[in-house]
Amino acid sequence: MVGTADLTNHFLIAMPQLADPNFSQTVTYVCEHNGEGALGIVINRPLELRLGEVLAQLDLKTESDAVAALPVYLGGPVQTDRGFVLHRGGGPWEGTLAVGDGIAVTSSRDILADIARGHGPRQLLVALGYAGWGAGQLEREIAENSWLSGPADPDILFETPDETRWAAAAARLGVDLSLLPGQAGHG
Repeated sequence: MVGTADLTNHFLIAMPQLADPNFSQTVTYVCEHNGEGALGIVINRPLELRLGEVLAQLDLKTESDAVAALPVYLGGPVQTDRGFVLHRGGGPWEGTLAVGDGIAVTSSRDILADIARGHGPRQLLVALGYAGWGAGQLEREIAENSWLSGPADPDILFETPDETRWAAAAARLGVDLSLLPGQAGHG
């Protein structure tokens, strides 16, 4: 990635004119970005699915109503049958990638078993699917003004309500999305 910034542990904030229904008005947390491409998880698209339903499908039981009620997000259009857990802190789980600022992503079943038993991470976001970009693709999309990017903020990731994450992530960069035109003019 000569001459390209590493966007790992950054937010990608969809510009208002981004019409792709998979990414319109989304915030994507970039888990990995290198010369081969990028992988991210959309953090503001809750599904009509709760974690308790996912756990039940995996034959995992939880006694916690709070855990069962956690929302599950559409993390992106790729492999929507595959789960990812964004969380604070490390842990003993297989398939964990430390991303930055104490944030990790885990894609193994053992973290869900611990969450069901009440032994999982305190702050977490569960998503099905991910967003992926091939080599140079994300850089081209940023150059085409499809995305704003900036350092991720754990408070936006784990504490901010879903419906305000898009505006909050942009505001962290000093951008008011309501002041940007919905369609970019290209002459």
